Amino acid sequence: MTDVVVIGEPLVEFAGDSALADGAPLRLGFSGDALNTAAAAAAAGAQTALLARVAADELGDALVSFAAGLGIDVSHVARVPAPQGAYLVRADATGDRQFCYLRRGSAGSTLQPADLSLLDQARPRAVLSSGITWAISDSAAATVRLAARMTADRGGLFVYDPNYRPRLTSAQAAAAALRALMPMTSLVTPSCPVETVALLGTDDPRTAADTLRSLGATAAVITQGAQGVSVHDGTFREYPAVPAPLVVDQTGAGDCFTGTMTARLSLGDPLDRAVEAALAAAAAAVSATGALGHLRGEPPREIARATAERPLIC
Repeated sequence: MTDVVVIGEPLVEFAGDSALADGAPLRLGFSGDALNTAAAAAAAGAQTALLARVAADELGDALVSFAAGLGIDVSHVARVPAPQGAYLVRADATGDRQFCYLRRGSAGSTLQPADLSLLDQARPRAVLSSGITWAISDSAAATVRLAARMTADRGGLFVYDPNYRPRLTSAQAAAAALRALMPMTSLVTPSCPVETVALLGTDDPRTAADTLRSLGATAAVITQGAQGVSVHDGTFREYPAVPAPLVVDQTGAGDCFTGTMTARLSLGDPLDRAVEAALAAAAAAVSATGALGHLRGEPPREIARATAERPLIC
């Protein structure tokens, strides 16, 4: 039985640690919030399937092969005649990042509600998607909405990460998506203060959690960088961040947190235990270049000082 299905757009990643300029060295990899969360869920022990569309070309071939190598079920990744989405990222010596996305009209943006046959076939315990997937196209938004409804109707766990990206959508549209999905959402994971201010008008994690539950979410986990996370499922409580021994690149740390937590919940862990496992996984995720470098078994590179004060969940 499939434990977790992740719905979204995997991307090709070009990562480097110098300014994006002519002649800058870049390493080819694969990422995107859907791939990152699926990889984290699989690494946490869940049988995980990726539901996505990727290009029917050599980049798509390499991406699918890479995902399968991470233990992700790729049998429901459709190959379509559209360009593969990609991005360029620079991680500097403080762990901060600079992104440039290449995804307009991408294969992933052609995702359709008809692609959700996997949910009927596999009946996963948990389905995970994000505001990025909602924002990339109208058909993708319709797919996320239907996935949430199908999951809620059969008593499954629908997890929604708002993942608000101003380059993709407006705060008003992202807030409307959030409100539309909350009655069908088991767990929502916004960041504070960035997403809670933009989407809920508050920089207070308790107020944000109360608001999300009043909108219909069963539970809210508010991520707050170096301050850890706040959890509200009827009782409000807080957890400190796990210090990272080395910060190289924070790309994908939040995805690692969400994917790990979803996996542990799908396997029967209580929410508190799932949060603790996710905090530890996020701390490990920042030790290598790129969103999935830590899962490739790459040795850490000393381009940032070890510190317990760097924000890890973003």
